[in-house]
Amino acid sequence: MTRVLPESQQLPRALYRAEQVRSLDRIAIEQYGIPAEQLMERAGAAAFSLLRARWPQARSLVVLAGAGNNGGDGYVIARLAHHSQLGVRVLTLGDHSRLQGAALSAAQAYQAAGGSIEPFTRLPPDAELIVDAMLGTGLERPLTGLWAAAVAQCHSSRAPILALDIPSGLHADSGRVLGAAIKAAATISFIGLKCGLFTGLGPEYCGEVCFDALRVPALIYASEIPAARRIDWSQQGRLLPRRRRCANKGDFGYLLVVGGDQGMSGAARLAGEAALRAGVGRVAIATHPAHAAVLNLTRPELMVHAVAEAAELGALLQRATLVALGPGLGQDTWGQSLYRQVLAANTPLVLDADGLNLLAQDPQRRSNWVLTPHPGEAARLLGCSVAEVETDRFAALKHLQERYGGVVVLKGAGTLVDGPGLRPVAVCMDGNPGMASAGMGDALTGIIAALIGQGMEPVAAAEAGVCLHGAAGDRAAEQGERGLIVSDLIAALQPLLGLADEAV
Repeated sequence: MTRVLPESQQLPRALYRAEQVRSLDRIAIEQYGIPAEQLMERAGAAAFSLLRARWPQARSLVVLAGAGNNGGDGYVIARLAHHSQLGVRVLTLGDHSRLQGAALSAAQAYQAAGGSIEPFTRLPPDAELIVDAMLGTGLERPLTGLWAAAVAQCHSSRAPILALDIPSGLHADSGRVLGAAIKAAATISFIGLKCGLFTGLGPEYCGEVCFDALRVPALIYASEIPAARRIDWSQQGRLLPRRRRCANKGDFGYLLVVGGDQGMSGAARLAGEAALRAGVGRVAIATHPAHAAVLNLTRPELMVHAVAEAAELGALLQRATLVALGPGLGQDTWGQSLYRQVLAANTPLVLDADGLNLLAQDPQRRSNWVLTPHPGEAARLLGCSVAEVETDRFAALKHLQERYGGVVVLKGAGTLVDGPGLRPVAVCMDGNPGMASAGMGDALTGIIAALIGQGMEPVAAAEAGVCLHGAAGDRAAEQGERGLIVSDLIAALQPLLGLADEAV
């Protein structure tokens, strides 16, 4: 995953589907009288300014221009580059005779300034910088033929690529790749940020994401409810409830972690330790007798209980204010019996790992739980393939929430959070590829449970929890992403929470 770089931390929070941005564009033109040609000029100028700032040493560029408005933006860049004494080659794809409206005007202005246009056959081997102005946000079918060849040649080139609005071949709404897609060093998005830039494969293909609203009136955004919104720890950390000076541990929740079958004790331990570091008042772990006596040897703050049979959970469930069920639970007789006992108690619940796999075998709907599936678990819950989940993560999240109720966290690059009501889906901006290691999900389960225990509503706790988890992973990755383990992440929780407390 390519991170969104510091320069883009001031991006708008709101995310839109492609059709919504087209509607915003229409409103700017039809209701506010901004000519389409002027919007295209602004887009091209913004992109050219970014190009010059990011690659100031570049003396030439190649513009790959399609036959639509995305190509029109490319022609504006080409004209500005020509005026700036940069070497420019415009290579066209698609039927150039179909250019119309603002795009046609932009192409004619470029030619009138002395620029030349040639059909794409191959990418120049000495290309210094490439502008992807091929397709934009309207693509719905896989790239083939010359389009796919252009993408492949871009991948073989060493030249960095600036994508206009969205990398060609990337689906604007879902972040899936349609056969092939440009891997950009930077992407500049116009008027409204697209959902697909930030989840699925979007972060891998977009590079640095930048934005320009093209000076459209702010009132146009009132016409569209965002499809989603970006969240991060810098924002979410401010939402944590303040701790009263007279507080005691009973004010911050009593979490019962249920899990840790034979050979999987570490999962329950990680969930419990992450919950403690995230501020929950007390943590008890109900686990298999085979390892209960040694589970807390290096973390005595954890209260560990050997549970051989489900009936032994009764007293523990009565004391707990919430439960984290699933880390290392297993799916054999022991895990199944504990799972049923916990669900019968109807205690507020964070359900993960084998808890989700058991739920997939016997689906039910509840309002007082948080489900935290990764794509494989989501596929089992929906009775589909992992590929189908990843094809449209927003749709998969919606189906999960509708089928199972409560709050759903769909983990992955650009983790998504959804809950009941009309709140737009949240897309987490924190996290890095170093977190693709064992135990990370167990820690997230503990973190979300801890925030619920401290008084946050489940959906707010899930949103803050995924951001805290990702931000802790980012802090741990300052020593390097490769080799990062979940214990490194847990160690980073307290410093981050301390900074958040100072900001509240």
